[in-house]
Formats: sequence, structure tokens, C-alpha cells
Amino acid sequence: MDLNKAQIIGNITQDIEMRQTPNGQNVTTISIATNRNWTDGSGMKQEQVEFHNVVLWGKLAEIAHQYLAKGKKVYIEGRIQTRNWEAQDGSKRYKTEIVGENMIMLDSKGGNAAPFPKSDAPANDSAPVKKSTPKKEEEISVEDLPF
Repeated sequence: MDLNKAQIIGNITQDIEMRQTPNGQNVTTISIATNRNWTDGSGMKQEQVEFHNVVLWGKLAEIAHQYLAKGKKVYIEGRIQTRNWEAQDGSKRYKTEIVGENMIMLDSKGGNAAPFPKSDAPANDSAPVKKSTPKKEEEISVEDLPF
């Protein structure tokens, strides 16, 4: 079994610009900074900042472009991907980034976190939403436990 999953919570380091691919699909690349704080052996507080490149596609790119800005805190969930290409000088270039599949804005106006659907969710907002009725939980007694 394989797993390629990345989860980060951090601050956006620059304003977001949206582009379109030649076939018309929306894409945005954002930079997110995460901080790590610790106290070293001598009692001094230390901090390390890591910068992550995140790529969002489709509806998720549109939402990020519309609602996110520099300094905002955001949760991103996705997969790690490394691209490679040949530069104009002939050298081989590599870029590792997170391809975002889920996003939660943590600095919304009302103070509540605002989750957004995965990027592969249908873009058709007029589709009917199927509501499910909550299932009744069964009571479990100590005698039912197998250990």
C-alpha cells in the first residue's frame, strides 16, 4: 500500500494570482509559510520557517483567488508532486509542490473556519443535494466488548 498525503497549516506569503491553462482550466500557485518553534538544549527559543509551494486547480483555484490574500491562515491537504523540465540554458530543473485537493480557510470574516470541497467535486452548483438522515447510535455495554 502506498500513501502520498500532505497536510499543512500556515500563512499565505503573497497575494494570489489565477491563470488559465491553454484548454481553459483555472490554476493558481500559492506560497505558504509554516513555523516550527522549539527550545534548544541551552534554553534559547528557536524558530524555523519552511516555505511550501501549493498548486490549486479548477473550482478550488477560483475560491482561493477570490477569498485568500497575503497573511491569511489556511489549511491545505493534498499530495506531493515533483515536476521537472529543461531550462533555456539546457539545465534540468525540478520543483516539488503540494497539489491541493482540500482547503479550509482559517481566517474567515465571521471567525469560523470555512471548509471547501475537494477539488475533484463537480463544478455544477445546481445539482440537487442528497440529504441523509442521522443514524441512531446503539448503546454498547461492557459485556459486548471482546477484551
